[in-house]
Parts: sequence; structure tokens; C-alpha cells
Amino acid sequence: MFATRHLVQAAALAALGLSCGIAAAQKGETVKLVYIDALSGLMGPVGQNQVKSFQFFAEKFNASNPAGVKFEIVPIDNKLSPAESLNALKSAIDQGARYVMQGNGSSVALALSDAVTKHNERNPGKEVLYLNYSAVDPDLTNSKCSYWHFRMDADTSMKMEAMSTFMKGQPDIKKVFLLNQNYAHGHQVAKYAKDLLALKRPDIQIVGEDLHPLAQVRDFAPYVAKIKASGADTVITGNWGSDLSLLIKAANESGYTGKFFTYYTGVTGTPTALGAAGAGRVYQVAYNHYNMGGQMGKWQEEFKARFKDDFYTGSVIHIYSLLGEAFAKAKSTDPVKVAAVLEGLKVKSFNGEVEMRKTDHQLQQPLFVSVWQKTDAKNPYSAENTGYTLAPVKYYEAYVASTPTTCQMKRPS
Repeated sequence: MFATRHLVQAAALAALGLSCGIAAAQKGETVKLVYIDALSGLMGPVGQNQVKSFQFFAEKFNASNPAGVKFEIVPIDNKLSPAESLNALKSAIDQGARYVMQGNGSSVALALSDAVTKHNERNPGKEVLYLNYSAVDPDLTNSKCSYWHFRMDADTSMKMEAMSTFMKGQPDIKKVFLLNQNYAHGHQVAKYAKDLLALKRPDIQIVGEDLHPLAQVRDFAPYVAKIKASGADTVITGNWGSDLSLLIKAANESGYTGKFFTYYTGVTGTPTALGAAGAGRVYQVAYNHYNMGGQMGKWQEEFKARFKDDFYTGSVIHIYSLLGEAFAKAKSTDPVKVAAVLEGLKVKSFNGEVEMRKTDHQLQQPLFVSVWQKTDAKNPYSAENTGYTLAPVKYYEAYVASTPTTCQMKRPS
């Protein structure tokens, strides 16, 4: 879709314009949200879906938000590279950007959070807020927490808290293999899985563990062979995008029939890879699922009709809900005033009440465990038109999955 990195960034930065000064929130004011994530390569389809998601919900929240502002999305392709992301951030800031969003890749997230923090320290009056919609490395809200970073997703430890609680009640799980991407998030999935299963199900054996390069593997057959050789009846993986869809494809082709406990089954490509073969044995822990009904159900159907694609990144809605409320309460879109209001802010969102915890800027929210199954009257949404769906099997209130923080927040004077 995009010819070159330079053309993409040039077009995106031109959209920012030269007059992005932000003062008092006024009805009809346009707030530009710069999206920095992969729009090309193996993970490109995920980013493309999410840009459409941000644009779709900009329309919805532009029609109604407490501050009366208008949101505009400015996408920049970072090719999943921290270096590309830092270049994009610098260029966007030079053009007056005050709000940046990223979520695909915790290595990128850690680089952006550090860069935004340093920029804000050195440039009072030109502060930027970093809205993290899905990079889930716990360090981002613990040892490397930043006042200018706000995470809308549940982090790796929170999801594993819910997942391991569910697994505790599954007596047929006896041998687990850990397969994850070789970067911060993948390392943390493996760490928390071992720690929490040791506490909740000490009888479970970890029979194998492996890491693979992020967004580079095209054939997972060798990894599946290791899983089968280990005798594992269950796989825990934090993989996403092509790294999960290709893993599932290889597992199905090899005849592996064990369970998968995942974070990102609903993400582009994986539902198609699962098909009928994954029914009843692939689970996801997340803040949403396909069959939530109500307003969310209507939005999902409208999104699918318009884009021939599935909506799955619910944190998009969290961003608009929290920003709209914060702009109204602060009576401003100035990031300094907005950050102060975002701390501790509670709003009603699609999955219940959510709260931006003041101590570390980690959103506290309910989580679901869902299972891949054939659509039925209660769970009618057909993911990627497969005739299958993710049906909820357990709902956890926010306090169940909440985890403590070690964050020592350094706040501006």
C-alpha cells in the first residue's frame, strides 16, 4: 500500500501541518494522533487493520465526546524497528505532534517511552504524551515507568495472572511447552508462566522452552517438531501476527492436537490458520472477544461490512474514551494538563469500568478467557468468515488480574 518509507513519512508529517499548537480545548478543535507502527512486512497486515480501527473510531468519537474535539489519525510506518520509530518520533515532534500512539512490539515501546521522556525533560512547553495501546512488557510500568507513558492494554503479567488462574482448573493440563518471540514480551511471557504455574499448579511440568526471531520465521515446522517430541499437551505462547498464524498452521499440518494458550488468537491471519482444526483447544486471554454484543457488537458488524476485516484492538476505544474525558475535565488538550487528569481517571468502557492507575499509568480492566469454537446462536460472530469464533468461557474482574507495581514515578514539578 505504501511505496516507500520516505513517501509514507512525508505524507504523514505533511498531514500534521505547521500549526499544531495546543491550548484550551475548544469545541471542534482537531487533535492529531500520530500512529507509529509497522504497516509493511510480515506484521504489516496487523498495522493496516489497526490504522483502519483508529480511523473508524475517530469517526464515532468525533460525533460524540465530552470535550467536543475532533480526532485525526496520522499513520507512519516504522517497519517494526526501534530506530525507524525514533526517527519518526523526532520528525513528528519537529512538525508539532503532541500525541503519539504505538503498540506492536515492546522493544519499540521501550525506545519510544525513553525518547519521549527525555524530550519532555529538555523541552518544557512542548511536551508529548505516548499512548501505548498494546505493547505489554511489564517493565514499561515497573522499572522503566514514565510519567508520559500510558498503557491501555493489560500487561503480560496481568494476562498471565488470569490465564494461569484459568489453567489451574484444567486438570488435563500436565505438560507445558513455552514457545515465544525472542524479545522483551516473549521473555516475559515465559517468565511469568513459569512463576505463576509453579504457584498455582506445581504439578504441571515445563517440558520445553524455546525462543525464535520476531517476525522472521516463515516455517514453524521445526519448532512444532520440538513441541511434539517433548510430549507437551499444552503450548503457552505470546506470539502475535504472522508468528502465531504460521505456528498454528504448522501445528495443524503436523497433526499436533495439544492445547494452545495465547494472547493474540483474534489478530489478523490467525483465525484463518485455525479453522476447524483449532476448535475446542485454542484459548485466548484478552480484554475483549468477538461476541461481546451490545454497542460493541454493532460496531464490529459495521467495521466488517465497511472494511471486509475484523475489529479486535479494543484498546483503540479505551484511548478515545479516556482522552475525551480527560480533555473535558482538563478543559484543555495540553498534554501536561491532560496527563495530570489521566492519572487515576475512571471511565465506563466496552468491557466494564476501567481505571488508569496513578502509581504506574497501567490501565486496570476486566479480562476474558475465550475458546475457539464453531459459531452458534450465543456466539454468532464469524472470525475472518471461517464459521468459527472466540467464545467467552471466563470473565475476570479487574482486581483478579491486577498485579503490583515497582514503579517509582518521577513526576514533573
